[in-house]
Amino acid sequence: MKKLFATALAGVALTATLAACGSSSSSSSTTRSTVSAASASMSTSASAPAASSQSNIVQTAVAAGEFKTLVALVKQAGLAGALSGPGQLTVFAPTDAAFAKVPKATLTELAHNAAKLKSVLLYHVVKGDITAAQVVKLKSAKTLEGSSLPIRVENGKVYVGGAQVTKANVTASNGVIHVINTVLIPAS
Repeated sequence: MKKLFATALAGVALTATLAACGSSSSSSSTTRSTVSAASASMSTSASAPAASSQSNIVQTAVAAGEFKTLVALVKQAGLAGALSGPGQLTVFAPTDAAFAKVPKATLTELAHNAAKLKSVLLYHVVKGDITAAQVVKLKSAKTLEGSSLPIRVENGKVYVGGAQVTKANVTASNGVIHVINTVLIPAS
């Protein structure tokens, strides 16, 4: 068990060292006001239970109560230790309601394909502690899965890979969670 955990942690650590976030910002006043409005919207929508500064990302997700499926899959994939560790991470966390929208055949496939499950989960994680104010300035962010996750602001709402951020800046001792309403599946 320790060997499996160490292997999984080493894989995530290697991926994390290779991951980087790209950013871009516009100098136009229209874009600045849109970004400011979206940032304010994201920041004020964070209504998840406040986490103790001692709670890590996994503990914070468990305490919130709306991430039971995500936490179960993270544990199944052997990623709970990596998401509980000291490295700063940003997780775009789909709720149980988001997982309920995923076709059962897809969930069954993920449950039986450890590599694909890990890939899908890591597609929701970005290296570093990226707050809502920073997210709205990005065009994309490189995930620990290796792909770039597109980010856009539209009508004062923030979308990552097609999922809307519904709550932002749920802080944890090792990063931040932004709640999303759709499970993100990377291109194969």
